[in-house]
Amino acid sequence: MTFLRENSPVKTKDMLIGALLRVPAEAIHRRIINDLNAAGFTELSLPHMALFRFPGPDGVRPGVLAERAGMSKQAMNRLLGSLEDLGYLIRSDAPDEGRARIVRFTKRGHAAYAKAMEVLRNIEREWRAELGPRDFAQLKELLFRVWESPLVR
Repeated sequence: MTFLRENSPVKTKDMLIGALLRVPAEAIHRRIINDLNAAGFTELSLPHMALFRFPGPDGVRPGVLAERAGMSKQAMNRLLGSLEDLGYLIRSDAPDEGRARIVRFTKRGHAAYAKAMEVLRNIEREWRAELGPRDFAQLKELLFRVWESPLVR
Protein backbone atom coordinates (compact mmCIF):
# COMPACT_ATOMS: atom_id res chain seq x y z
CA MET A 1 0.00 0.00 0.00
CA THR A 2 1.20 3.52 -0.78
CA PHE A 3 0.20 6.76 0.93
CA LEU A 4 0.60 10.25 -0.41
CA ARG A 5 2.02 12.62 2.16
CA GLU A 6 3.24 16.06 1.18
CA ASN A 7 3.05 15.14 -2.53
CA SER A 8 5.48 12.23 -2.30
CA PRO A 9 4.44 8.56 -2.34
CA VAL A 10 5.45 6.64 0.78
CA LYS A 11 5.15 2.88 1.03
CA THR A 12 3.76 1.67 4.35
CA LYS A 13 6.69 -0.72 4.80
CA ASP A 14 9.05 2.28 4.63
CA MET A 15 7.22 4.34 7.26
CA LEU A 16 8.99 4.66 10.57
CA ILE A 17 7.31 4.44 13.96
CA GLY A 18 7.66 8.19 14.58
CA ALA A 19 5.40 9.08 11.67
CA LEU A 20 3.02 6.22 12.40
CA LEU A 21 2.47 7.61 15.91
CA ARG A 22 2.73 11.35 15.10
CA VAL A 23 0.17 11.52 12.30
CA PRO A 24 -2.71 10.03 14.34
CA ALA A 25 -1.72 12.07 17.42
CA GLU A 26 -1.77 15.30 15.43
CA ALA A 27 -5.13 14.36 13.91
CA ILE A 28 -6.52 13.76 17.41
CA HIS A 29 -5.21 17.13 18.62
CA ARG A 30 -6.77 18.95 15.65
CA ARG A 31 -10.08 17.17 16.25
CA ILE A 32 -10.09 18.06 19.95
CA ILE A 33 -9.39 21.74 19.23
CA ASN A 34 -11.98 21.87 16.42
CA ASP A 35 -14.63 20.29 18.64
CA LEU A 36 -13.71 22.52 21.59
CA ASN A 37 -13.99 25.59 19.34
CA ALA A 38 -17.38 24.38 18.05
CA ALA A 39 -18.53 23.90 21.67
CA GLY A 40 -17.81 27.54 22.49
CA PHE A 41 -14.20 27.35 23.66
CA THR A 42 -13.22 29.46 20.67
CA GLU A 43 -10.02 30.90 22.15
CA LEU A 44 -8.26 27.53 22.33
CA SER A 45 -5.75 26.52 19.66
CA LEU A 46 -3.28 23.72 19.01
CA PRO A 47 -0.52 25.06 21.31
CA HIS A 48 -2.97 24.75 24.22
CA MET A 49 -3.00 20.97 23.73
CA ALA A 50 0.21 20.91 25.79
CA LEU A 51 -2.04 21.57 28.80
CA PHE A 52 -5.27 19.85 27.76
CA ARG A 53 -3.79 16.38 27.49
CA PHE A 54 -3.75 13.55 30.00
CA PRO A 55 -3.40 13.82 32.92
CA GLY A 56 -4.07 17.56 32.74
CA PRO A 57 -2.45 20.43 34.64
CA ASP A 58 -4.75 20.63 37.67
CA GLY A 59 -2.66 20.78 40.85
CA VAL A 60 0.68 20.57 39.02
CA ARG A 61 3.62 22.96 39.15
CA PRO A 62 4.53 24.88 35.97
CA GLY A 63 8.01 23.33 35.83
CA VAL A 64 6.52 19.83 35.76
CA LEU A 65 4.12 20.88 33.01
CA ALA A 66 7.02 22.31 30.99
CA GLU A 67 8.91 19.04 31.34
CA ARG A 68 5.87 16.97 30.28
CA ALA A 69 5.35 19.18 27.22
CA GLY A 70 9.03 19.28 26.29
CA MET A 71 9.22 23.06 26.43
CA SER A 72 11.13 25.63 28.42
CA LYS A 73 9.72 26.94 31.68
CA GLN A 74 9.53 30.39 30.09
CA ALA A 75 7.47 29.11 27.15
CA MET A 76 5.20 27.19 29.52
CA ASN A 77 4.69 30.28 31.67
CA ARG A 78 3.67 32.27 28.57
CA LEU A 79 1.20 29.52 27.64
CA LEU A 80 -0.14 29.43 31.21
CA GLY A 81 -0.44 33.21 31.18
CA SER A 82 -2.51 33.15 28.01
CA LEU A 83 -4.87 30.53 29.44
CA GLU A 84 -5.06 32.44 32.70
CA ASP A 85 -5.98 35.62 30.78
CA LEU A 86 -8.66 33.64 28.93
CA GLY A 87 -10.15 32.37 32.21
CA TYR A 88 -9.23 28.68 31.90
CA LEU A 89 -6.83 28.43 34.83
CA ILE A 90 -5.24 30.21 37.72
CA ARG A 91 -1.80 29.93 39.25
CA SER A 92 -1.56 30.07 43.02
CA ASP A 93 0.90 29.37 45.80
CA ALA A 94 1.44 25.70 46.51
CA PRO A 95 0.49 24.83 50.08
CA ASP A 96 3.51 24.03 52.25
CA GLU A 97 6.00 24.51 49.41
CA GLY A 98 7.44 27.96 49.98
CA ARG A 99 7.49 30.00 46.78
CA ALA A 100 6.31 27.16 44.55
CA ARG A 101 3.24 27.76 42.37
CA ILE A 102 0.61 25.31 41.19
CA VAL A 103 -1.88 25.44 38.35
CA ARG A 104 -5.61 24.99 38.91
CA PHE A 105 -8.40 24.86 36.38
CA THR A 106 -11.19 27.38 36.75
CA LYS A 107 -14.78 26.30 36.21
CA ARG A 108 -14.34 27.11 32.49
CA GLY A 109 -11.09 25.15 32.40
CA HIS A 110 -12.76 22.10 33.97
CA ALA A 111 -15.57 22.36 31.42
CA ALA A 112 -13.11 22.53 28.51
CA TYR A 113 -11.10 19.59 29.87
CA ALA A 114 -14.28 17.54 30.33
CA LYS A 115 -15.27 18.35 26.73
CA ALA A 116 -11.82 17.27 25.51
CA MET A 117 -12.26 13.94 27.33
CA GLU A 118 -15.70 13.54 25.71
CA VAL A 119 -14.14 14.15 22.28
CA LEU A 120 -11.49 11.52 23.03
CA ARG A 121 -14.17 8.99 23.99
CA ASN A 122 -15.93 9.75 20.67
CA ILE A 123 -12.67 9.28 18.77
CA GLU A 124 -12.14 5.94 20.49
CA ARG A 125 -15.64 4.81 19.48
CA GLU A 126 -14.97 5.86 15.88
CA TRP A 127 -11.60 4.13 15.74
CA ARG A 128 -13.08 0.99 17.34
CA ALA A 129 -15.76 0.96 14.65
CA GLU A 130 -13.18 1.52 11.88
CA LEU A 131 -10.61 -1.03 13.08
CA GLY A 132 -12.99 -3.51 14.67
CA PRO A 133 -13.20 -4.17 18.41
CA ARG A 134 -10.48 -6.84 18.47
CA ASP A 135 -7.90 -4.86 16.49
CA PHE A 136 -8.66 -1.66 18.40
CA ALA A 137 -8.23 -3.47 21.72
CA GLN A 138 -4.93 -4.89 20.46
CA LEU A 139 -3.77 -1.43 19.35
CA LYS A 140 -4.53 0.00 22.79
CA GLU A 141 -2.85 -2.93 24.54
CA LEU A 142 0.32 -2.55 22.47
CA LEU A 143 0.43 1.21 23.02
CA PHE A 144 -0.08 0.65 26.76
CA ARG A 145 2.83 -1.81 26.78
CA VAL A 146 5.01 0.83 25.14
CA TRP A 147 3.73 3.43 27.65
CA GLU A 148 4.71 1.17 30.57
CA SER A 149 8.05 0.14 29.10
CA PRO A 150 11.46 1.76 29.43
CA LEU A 151 11.17 2.61 25.72
CA VAL A 152 9.44 5.92 26.53
CA ARG A 153 11.54 6.97 29.50
